[in-house]
Amino acid sequence: MDPARLLDRRGFLQLGAVAGAATGAVLLGGCVGRLPAPTTTTTTLGPPVPSDWQALAASLAGTLVLSTNPAWQLDRLLYNSKFDLHPLAIAYCSTPDDVARCLDFTASHGVALAARSGGHSYGGYSSAPGLVIDVSNMSSISVDSSANTAVVGAGAKLIDIYNAIGRHDRLLPGGSCPTVGIAGLALGGGVGVFGRKYGLTSDNIRRVRIVTPDARLITADASTHSDLLWACRGGGGGNFGVVTSFEFSVHPMPEVTLFTLQYPWDASATMLEAWQHWMNKAPDELWSNCLLLSEGTAGCLAQISGVFCGSTAELASLLAPLKSAIATEPSASFTGSNNYITAMEVEAGCSGLTIASCHLAPEGKLSRSAYSAKSSYVDEPMTSARIALVIEAVSNLQRSAPTIGGGLAFDAYGGAINRIANDATAFVHRDKLACIQATYSWSAYTPSPEITAGAAWLTWLADNVFNPATGAYQNYIDPTLDDWQSAYYGSNLEKLVKVKRKYDPDNLFNFAQSIPTSV
Repeated sequence: MDPARLLDRRGFLQLGAVAGAATGAVLLGGCVGRLPAPTTTTTTLGPPVPSDWQALAASLAGTLVLSTNPAWQLDRLLYNSKFDLHPLAIAYCSTPDDVARCLDFTASHGVALAARSGGHSYGGYSSAPGLVIDVSNMSSISVDSSANTAVVGAGAKLIDIYNAIGRHDRLLPGGSCPTVGIAGLALGGGVGVFGRKYGLTSDNIRRVRIVTPDARLITADASTHSDLLWACRGGGGGNFGVVTSFEFSVHPMPEVTLFTLQYPWDASATMLEAWQHWMNKAPDELWSNCLLLSEGTAGCLAQISGVFCGSTAELASLLAPLKSAIATEPSASFTGSNNYITAMEVEAGCSGLTIASCHLAPEGKLSRSAYSAKSSYVDEPMTSARIALVIEAVSNLQRSAPTIGGGLAFDAYGGAINRIANDATAFVHRDKLACIQATYSWSAYTPSPEITAGAAWLTWLADNVFNPATGAYQNYIDPTLDDWQSAYYGSNLEKLVKVKRKYDPDNLFNFAQSIPTSV
């Protein structure tokens, strides 16, 4: 079977829509430098008037799009089409100096700001009612194969990064959605199909260059501003400044094999039971997820997919005990060797398209989507009773909202992810078996009662199925989550607050779920 016809990662988040990643933004160079823009940390000039905006536009190497510009209607859009947000302006910054000038402008005039890389924030935090600082123009990618490093501009999209690094027979572990910006993904963690072998995207950050709220361009690495580097490795985007580039560790290309197994819904409980024990003992080279989905009027689907760093023969021996434990013949299956970029295109849901086409329209052929989501974690294999509750939850969605798509995705952790101490980086979730993402999506033609039913389903999940004590993934940022500080950051929250207070004492980077300056 053609792997592109099986439900891929992007297809799960789509089901009539597609989901994305996170918030935030991030060029690499020297150690510390003050940019030519003046620095102001308190409001002194009052709200901006048209001449102020004109002066800002004239000072930028990039472009400032005001709400009076016809381009604003498209440029203001985020990836998630449920958000209808109206910033005063979008600054497409071409240099760190542009970023510094924008930060000074917002501080001087009391204008709310948001940093934007790919615009995939689940909470809509890639926008603000004031100025959006967009870093998509800073998207250069350079690879040093001898040092196994890559310098990546903050605005680079994942599909372009994988393509550029893959040409050097190297890989960077990361997410699957092709139009996600690297900044939001990396700053909040970055879980993906190579994570168990090579760690999170944030684990592979060696250095960031960041413009801080006082308009300083600084480099944070292991020896300079190491506390800020620590915070940028999982603390979430849009919290401490605007990152303009990363230096990553990259890895020699392994042999890559993909697989997908689909089962009748009657076997879903047995499938999940077998999968969790199988993954708990799997080698680092194997990553997998387990999908339990409502496909609207098509019914429910049970699927296991994965990526293996090795041969098809080796994978077959690893899959044998899983298939034996499920003891039901798959209704559809695929196993095949792929090169890295082809594998990532399959995972991204744009197999068969050119790299250029794997971008949002009008530049590419991909579309925006409307969706809502929640996340939780699994610390250890679930009991049979809990598995039954999980299966019933997906059946509930199918019954209550039969025309929308959604469900639960269990993404395996373990391996390299879990071998890092929970306080070694800001990413605290180092003892998990899997992350659960619950999502539902809709189109412009979906009846309002169905959308409301989906929202009620997410609320019911949080109250009756998810265990809040296990935490939640900060890149699936959730505006409705209670006690989100503990859920996202756990025991690392106090240190993150200290870093925030040091680098952003006036709380210039402030949104509903930003790191606070005090606990």
